[in-house]
Amino acid sequence: MTRGSTGALTVTMCRDPRQFAALEEPWNRLVRGCRTATPFQSHAWLHSWWLSYGKDGRLRVLLVRRGGELVGAAALMLVHRPLPRLVPLGGPITDYFDVLVADGCAEQAVPALAHGLHRAARSAVVDLREVRPGAAAEALYEAWPGVSSKLADSTCMELPALPFDELVKRMPASGAQRVRAKLRKTDAAGIEEHEVTEDEVPGAVRTLLRLHEKQWRGRGVTPEHLRPRFAEHLTRATRRMVRAGEGRLTEFRLDGAVVAANVTLLSAGLSGGYLYGADPELRDRKVDVATLLLRYEAGRALAEGRPVVSFLRGNEPYKNHWRPETVVNQRLLLATHALAPLLRLHESQVTGRERAVDALREALPAARDWRARLNELRVR
Repeated sequence: MTRGSTGALTVTMCRDPRQFAALEEPWNRLVRGCRTATPFQSHAWLHSWWLSYGKDGRLRVLLVRRGGELVGAAALMLVHRPLPRLVPLGGPITDYFDVLVADGCAEQAVPALAHGLHRAARSAVVDLREVRPGAAAEALYEAWPGVSSKLADSTCMELPALPFDELVKRMPASGAQRVRAKLRKTDAAGIEEHEVTEDEVPGAVRTLLRLHEKQWRGRGVTPEHLRPRFAEHLTRATRRMVRAGEGRLTEFRLDGAVVAANVTLLSAGLSGGYLYGADPELRDRKVDVATLLLRYEAGRALAEGRPVVSFLRGNEPYKNHWRPETVVNQRLLLATHALAPLLRLHESQVTGRERAVDALREALPAARDWRARLNELRVR
């Protein structure tokens, strides 16, 4: 570890994966004492991700202590392409990033984090993706002593934790009627819920991923979800999070067979549906899986006192049926004054890629229409 100090606080940089592993207890105390923390800031998620995706020599975890107590942290790693950057642990499979700051200690811990990170960023741009509005990282951004820039990132959808009947009433009358009809058919099918225990997690994750692949077959499954390293990470992280009450894996069974499964990640502020798998044959039974999962998770969130049910990233049409709140994550870019040209270069590259993606999205419907018209002419 490298050391520095800010007043009564000590700032260190952890580069040793073994020392990061040993931080589990103080890290989780900090998570519990940080009201803005999401499940993706848990030690279980971050350490498991590092074991599956980390690169030797790249770990950069900034730690702020008051006496012997951890009061601030930023879990980062160094990457070199397309330019040197400090980026969050968790990578693209993580929906929210935030730094951790103990409640009641922000006035001292945030400047200490900013000072320590500024010292660590002498040769790299700090690129903080998927920062949820209201995150502690926003205070870090405001306290940053160098140059900075803020961009929009992924879109997320969230619902308040209400009785399910109240969520249905948020929909247009015709949509609410369809949902109630679907639920009657679902209930008639006799599907039963089973909350997986810690020891059952490995087998349940294998079943979930098999169902996930089956439901997306031929429709563009996310390739990473089929890779062994993802399965290893999800199994390891889910097992630890189930043990700590930070996650839940639920199986939905029909005649004793698992026909759907869902991993939900939990924090004090939200319940987030991370990944599910479902047998496509449920459609033949007129079972609406998305509605089934939402009813179950909304009920659990309400019972547990979690105020938000999050669909996490993505604005798929089925989510919009529920009239959720749209929450846009932020991308915070930070650098020293000496690296201002590098930050501006990176910012231009990011915005250029985003414009290219937007143009492609606009062009695809027109291309599909063109191909359809061409096929019509060929038939004629």
